[in-house]
Amino acid sequence: MTKKVYTKPELKSEAFVPQTHVAACGDSGTVYKFTCDAPRGTLYYFRDKPASGSQPTIGNRGIWLGNYHPCSAFHEAEAQSDFYWGYVDYNHNQIFEKSELVIVWRGQKGWEGHATKNLDINSWETAKS
Repeated sequence: MTKKVYTKPELKSEAFVPQTHVAACGDSGTVYKFTCDAPRGTLYYFRDKPASGSQPTIGNRGIWLGNYHPCSAFHEAEAQSDFYWGYVDYNHNQIFEKSELVIVWRGQKGWEGHATKNLDINSWETAKS
């Protein structure tokens, strides 16, 4: 007859160490809501961001984005997205004039051009993402 050997029970545990940060619902940031409604024309942008508070200098030339047609869509974009000061060149002189000022959103892909004449980004509707 074989005799059974007593084995003392052991408690084993592992510490959970997350590899990446997981945000709680509504904790990842602010989303701006705006309408792409600037009149059509040639769209330019500056590297200056509306959050900086200062607007571009009249007479400067911006970076050409292309021919712009308002899509009239209501967009929702993360606050850290690429928002820039820009202008729609209505008179085709390639120089920024105060009446042409817009805020440009480069879109989710970073190369699109959406523009709004609502220049007070702090007045835009927001939501948590």
